[in-house]
Amino acid sequence: MSITTTLRRPPQALELAIELDRNIRSQSTRVHAALRAAIIDGRLVAGLKLPSSRTLAIQLGVRRNAIVAAYEHLASDELIEARHGSGTFVALHLPAPTARAPLQVFTIAQARKYPFALGKTFVDADLLRKLSLHLRRRVISAGAEELGYGDPRGSPLLRAQLAHHLAAHRNVRCDPSCIFVVSGTQHALRLCVDALFSPGDAIWMEDPGYFATKATLKTAGMQLVPVPVDAEGIDVAAGLRKKARPRGAYVTPSHQFPTGVTMSMRRRTALIDWARSADAWVFEDDYDGEFRYSGRPLTALAGIGGERVIYIGTFSKTLFPGLRLAYMVLPSTLAERVVVARAAGDRFPSRFMQDAIADLIDLGILARHTRRVRNRYRDARDIVVETLRETCKGSLVVQAPEQGLHLVAELPKHGSTHDAMQIREMAKIEAFLVSETRLSRSGPEGFILGYSGHEIEDLKAAAQRLGRAAASVIGGNCR
Repeated sequence: MSITTTLRRPPQALELAIELDRNIRSQSTRVHAALRAAIIDGRLVAGLKLPSSRTLAIQLGVRRNAIVAAYEHLASDELIEARHGSGTFVALHLPAPTARAPLQVFTIAQARKYPFALGKTFVDADLLRKLSLHLRRRVISAGAEELGYGDPRGSPLLRAQLAHHLAAHRNVRCDPSCIFVVSGTQHALRLCVDALFSPGDAIWMEDPGYFATKATLKTAGMQLVPVPVDAEGIDVAAGLRKKARPRGAYVTPSHQFPTGVTMSMRRRTALIDWARSADAWVFEDDYDGEFRYSGRPLTALAGIGGERVIYIGTFSKTLFPGLRLAYMVLPSTLAERVVVARAAGDRFPSRFMQDAIADLIDLGILARHTRRVRNRYRDARDIVVETLRETCKGSLVVQAPEQGLHLVAELPKHGSTHDAMQIREMAKIEAFLVSETRLSRSGPEGFILGYSGHEIEDLKAAAQRLGRAAASVIGGNCR
């Protein structure tokens, strides 16, 4: 259709082939969005005369002032132009429409939620009610400090509470000025790596080790150096035999993921000595330190060599992952460098939520909740261990861990990864395999079974299926 032909056509004869999005509440915004899309896509060509506001309102079944407002918005976007005495036209100078590929739905893998899935927690209605009350109070009473950008390290109230908690329970003595509130363990790692390391720097990584950290460090451009784990934790001597000269190390000393071993004091001392001599930094991921089922929580690595250790803790296990709150304790020599990096990025999670969590800590609400769920998780652990031992007929080696929210059901030495995959499929469970957490070396195969946050009956049924499937594939005598 030529421009000349369009100009000669009576306005009421032009029917615009546009559809209004009824999900948009405002009529003027609805009309503006539809016309804008039609113009940018080339369905309404440059120079085309548009219907009058009265005519288009009748055609689309909307108020006339909605059309007027939409036309004014389009004119401010320079997509249409009004010509005095002639009408309203699609602008003459528009970018050529681009070919649009068919819309495709982008999906990502969802977090696992079935029995043995990792990372689930139990949160009762009473805790959520108390959290909502304190959150509401913080929002209502907010002043200029709470409503502004604030300190890049996070809420002073929460950092002060964390400093008291860590000193009392983990022997980590620090000033609140060295505590940073972050959105999760991986966020803490990425923030420190960006501030302290350069792409290509080498980092020791436990092998087997936490798969999410492996992905985070790889994405940041780090060179991962796998270091084997044995019954004492990371083998520092084996790491020293590697040719790489690492700038740091990532470890889970209190409850190694996934094996569950606790790093011995001999290994802790060796790791700190290495970090001091190599001018390296140790990331201590204390992801489930609050869940120890016998005795007091263990002294953190940061409690014996804090000047070389970056300690990372999280509320994802004590409360729930959707909270997106974690924290790290930095050596004082690093705090300023990380503050600068933090201020240039996301700054920190919601101040209101941080202060509400500080209230839960101060009033002992979080501590009571942790004690309740610790007992619940201990019962869940015992049910899984007992059920597997009863049903596996010796085809799995199962030990009840003294800490944490998962256990490893290990295959006998002759069991293979192929066997484990077959068992997993037969049992219809979604547990990770130990081999899926390894970086480079072979070793014992087994199933990583999360037992926190699941219903006891569901765990028991899943353990029965797993034990029977293992007995069918492997056989043998249970230890």
